[in-house]
Amino acid sequence: MHIAVAGNIGAGKTTLTTLLAKHYRWDAQFEDVVDNPYLDDFYTQMERWSFNLQIYFLNSRYRQILKIRESGKNVIQDRTIYEDAHIFAPNLHAMGLMTNRDFENYKSLFELMETLVQPPDLLIYLRSSIPNLVNQIHKRGREYENSISIDYLSRLNERYEAWVNTYEKGKLLVIDVDNINFVDEPEDLGQVINKIDAEIHGLF
Repeated sequence: MHIAVAGNIGAGKTTLTTLLAKHYRWDAQFEDVVDNPYLDDFYTQMERWSFNLQIYFLNSRYRQILKIRESGKNVIQDRTIYEDAHIFAPNLHAMGLMTNRDFENYKSLFELMETLVQPPDLLIYLRSSIPNLVNQIHKRGREYENSISIDYLSRLNERYEAWVNTYEKGKLLVIDVDNINFVDEPEDLGQVINKIDAEIHGLF
C-alpha cells in the first residue's frame, strides 16, 4: 500500500509522515532536502536554478515511486511527483522564473514518467492558511527558507487548492491543519489516525 502526504511548504508533511510511519509501522520515504545540491542556490537565485531544481526533484521522486512499487511494502511518502508538476513548476513558469522552453521540456518529461507510475492508494492533503505556514517555516528555522515570500506561498496555496479540487487519481483525505496540533496533542493525532483508518479500510 502506498500512502502519500501532500501540502504546501511548512504544512507539516514530514512531521506527519514520521508520526504515521511509527504508528502503522510503515516504511517512510522523505523528500530529499538535505542532500539536494540546488536548494540553497534556488532560493537565492530562483530564475537561474528553477529548472535544475525541478528536474532534480522529478528524478528523485520518480526513483522513489519505482522503489515503493518494487518493495511490496506499505510505504508512506512525503510529497508526491504530482505536486512538482502541477504546482511548483507551473508556478515558477507563471512567475517568469522558468522559461517557456524549460517548462515545456519539463512538462514533456513528466508526462512520459506519468505513463509509467501508479498514483498513491491514498493521498492525504494538509490544508493550511498562509499565517500558519509562515509560523511553521520560522519555527523550524531552515536558513534557505528565510527568503520565501508570502506572495510565493500564496500562489502555491492557490495551486494546491485547484489541484486538490480536481484530483481524481485515487482516494483523497483533506486535513485542515490550522486548528490541530498532531505533534503535541495525542488526541489530535488520534483524530487524524481515525480518519486514515476509515479510508484505509475502504482500500481492502
